[in-house]
Amino acid sequence: MTELELKLSLPERIASQARAAGLLTSEAIEGLVREAIRKQAAHRLLEMGKRFRESGPAEITEAELDEELKAVRAELREARAPRS
Repeated sequence: MTELELKLSLPERIASQARAAGLLTSEAIEGLVREAIRKQAAHRLLEMGKRFRESGPAEITEAELDEELKAVRAELREARAPRS
């Protein structure tokens, strides 16, 4: 496991709400980061599909599509991996 030190600058109200909700713990932040990774991978995949539909299949090869899918799947597996 990698140890990181974060410094956040938040409005007082948001900081208080986050603290009260338990969102400033290592575990909560890890969950938020994992969720962001999943969303980013899904967004990337949807954008690729949109570009593919708009420009037609000639702009991306099957091999490129396969590589992109593998990358997205790897990101999702990493985001879903159990905590160490």
